[in-house]
Amino acid sequence: MKKGILYVVLSGLCFLVVNLIVKLFSGNLSLGQLKVQSLPAHELVLSRSIVSFVISSIIIYRKGLPYFGVNKRWLLLRGIAGMVALTLFFMTLQNMPFAVAAVIQYLAPIFTMFFTFLILGERIFKIQWFFVSLAFFGVCLISFQNHTSDDLGTYFEPYWIGLGILSASISGIAYTAIVKLKKTDEPISIVLYFPMVSIPFMALLCLFDFVMPVGVEWLFLLLVGIFTQFAQILLTKALHLGSSSFIIPFQYLGIVYALLVGYFVFDERLNMIVNLGVLFIFLGIIMNAYLRYKKTLKS
Repeated sequence: MKKGILYVVLSGLCFLVVNLIVKLFSGNLSLGQLKVQSLPAHELVLSRSIVSFVISSIIIYRKGLPYFGVNKRWLLLRGIAGMVALTLFFMTLQNMPFAVAAVIQYLAPIFTMFFTFLILGERIFKIQWFFVSLAFFGVCLISFQNHTSDDLGTYFEPYWIGLGILSASISGIAYTAIVKLKKTDEPISIVLYFPMVSIPFMALLCLFDFVMPVGVEWLFLLLVGIFTQFAQILLTKALHLGSSSFIIPFQYLGIVYALLVGYFVFDERLNMIVNLGVLFIFLGIIMNAYLRYKKTLKS
């Protein structure tokens, strides 16, 4: 169990590195002397998908697994939903404060709860709806007071908050598909369908909007793919080593990571109302995870 917790914590750190690089590619930020171009979200998704496709294909070949999986309909749904959700998330990450974009994305497990209730018939306790409401109240606070301190003069449109919520909801569909696929397909087959679907769509978008990377930017794009793949493999191993209801709450350490990076790396000074909104979202997500864990223990 301890090894499972270690894997999920390391997975969160890998995702943090990916998000950090994506934020840098917004083009208006720099780390010391390092300055990179602004790259569109679909180009970042394409580079991540190519690396993931190569690594996943090699693993599937070596394991002798059926290349296209078993439950192709749900695999395709997972691939499409994952592609759309990640593209929207990268867009919000490039146009909103790092911490706020990341915290809103963590609404995805709440949407997963809702979709598994509708599609798979999983039970939801009444108290869970209260914490869902608390999390969305936090989003509303951020929407009405959606800027950082006047000293920084940073402002983000409510439009991006809407896209962030949409991304989280579509991620919920992808996670629901993964729950459905656990009984029929290997984790690596589930991972493969993301790049399999993403590459042709993102390549098509790049025909109309593409920025040629230069110098160290190529390395950053490679790192996005590698760290994403490591994150997925580590998370999969974590879920195989222990109860998902016990392991998954440790994913929410990512919220703490995001707040710390936003503050210390990007110098984000969120005002009191936005901080309160982030706190409500955090409490709503954590309490739902805790209640889900207690429900599993009782059953």
